[in-house]
Amino acid sequence: MGHRYEAEIAWTRDGAAFLDNRYSRAHTWRFDGGVTLRGSSSPAVVPAPMSDPSAVDPEEALVAAASSCHMLWFLSLAAKRGHVVERYVDRAYGVMGKGADGKIAFTKIALRPDIAFAGAAPDAAALAALHDEAHASCFIASSLKAPVVVESP
Repeated sequence: MGHRYEAEIAWTRDGAAFLDNRYSRAHTWRFDGGVTLRGSSSPAVVPAPMSDPSAVDPEEALVAAASSCHMLWFLSLAAKRGHVVERYVDRAYGVMGKGADGKIAFTKIALRPDIAFAGAAPDAAALAALHDEAHASCFIASSLKAPVVVESP
């Protein structure tokens, strides 16, 4: 049996109109470790004030999940190969558009990690191999239809 992951997503109408489609999309995400985040639709999809631009939207969360998964595998693989990573900052982004089936979907997720190593850094070929193996190991990337690519920051 595989691992199971849960999140609680909660929304209430709070007495606002609903049938006119002008209700708030703000909601709460609760995770098993106790973290609670404000969620909302993206203001690019549903304009404010029906969306909350300060909240995390599902599209941002998916990009963050892909980036985080890649980073965690990268760190593990770098350690196994004797490379000490001092800092890893990824300014990842996702691009939405029409997929091959004509539906709106992510057409690309780009990871742009800026990595600092203690001591000797791996050469370009070894760094690319680390990224390739991290990508191949990442559960999130393996679950997505959109390509996940590593770009220079």
